[in-house]
Formats: sequence, C-alpha cells, structure tokens
Amino acid sequence: MFAEVLTGLSLVKASVSYIKDTISTAKDMTEIVDAVDQLLDGEQQINKDRSKKDGISFKDQLGIKGVAHEVIDAKLAAEMRYEMSVLIDQRFGHGTFQEIVNLRAKRIQEAKEEAKKIAKIKKQKKDELLEIIAVVLAILIVGGLLLTVFATWLKAEPEVSKI
Repeated sequence: MFAEVLTGLSLVKASVSYIKDTISTAKDMTEIVDAVDQLLDGEQQINKDRSKKDGISFKDQLGIKGVAHEVIDAKLAAEMRYEMSVLIDQRFGHGTFQEIVNLRAKRIQEAKEEAKKIAKIKKQKKDELLEIIAVVLAILIVGGLLLTVFATWLKAEPEVSKI
C-alpha cells in the first residue's frame, strides 16, 4: 500500500517540480497541461489509496505508522496543489487553476456517463440476442416435437376392424 501512495506522491512531486521550472517561461497552458493533469492524478491516487482498505490487516489499518503516512501524504499533496494553483493563477490569471479543475471534473464525469451509456447499449444488445436465441430454440423444439408426433402418427398402423 505504501508503494502505491508513494507513487502518487512522487507523481505529484515530479509534476510540481516541472511546473515550477516551466511556469515562468510558459507562453500558454499547453506547455504545462500534462504536468497539471499528473498533479491531479497523483493527488487523486493518494486520496483513493487512503480510502481503500481492502486486503489490509486490521492491525495495519489502525497502526500509527500507516495512518501517519496517509495523512501526511494527503496534506503534502494538498499543499503542493495549492502552491501550483497560486503559481498558475499568478501566471495566467485568477481562477485559471480552478477552471482547469472544473473542466477536468466535467470531462471525467462525461466519460463516466458515456461508459455507462455504452455498457447499457451492450447489455440491451446482449439481451436482444438472448431473446432471439430463445425464440429460435423454442421454434426448433416445437418443430421437432411436431415432426416427432407426425412421424409417430404416420408409422402407426390403422386398426382394421374384423367383422
């Protein structure tokens, strides 16, 4: 677990370092947009790992070392995010960083909704296919039964009455 959080924190640190080095010479946001995205991804990963407790022993969940790492890493990431928001807002105008965050959240939500729509369409197609298969099977079974009854009827010899 600590390796995952460290990966998130190292991603945040690398992004912050790149933004600090590039911000003064950046002519527009496109030069630092990937670093901002990595910063937000790293922070999201830290928060996700912090809230994820599956597969961790009870002792590790309550251990002071684990809790301290989680809290400190999250605080460091939030501190670095704030520092970057100030730098970006100073360079490109007030509210730029928040606009980036809002736009990113909107796009993530749109992607989730699109994925849900695609999953729903796939499920509908699967259900339609299963329904078609069920109808074809029912027709084959009924047809087979009718053929069996007809064949049995043809093979049966009529009784001849003797008078």
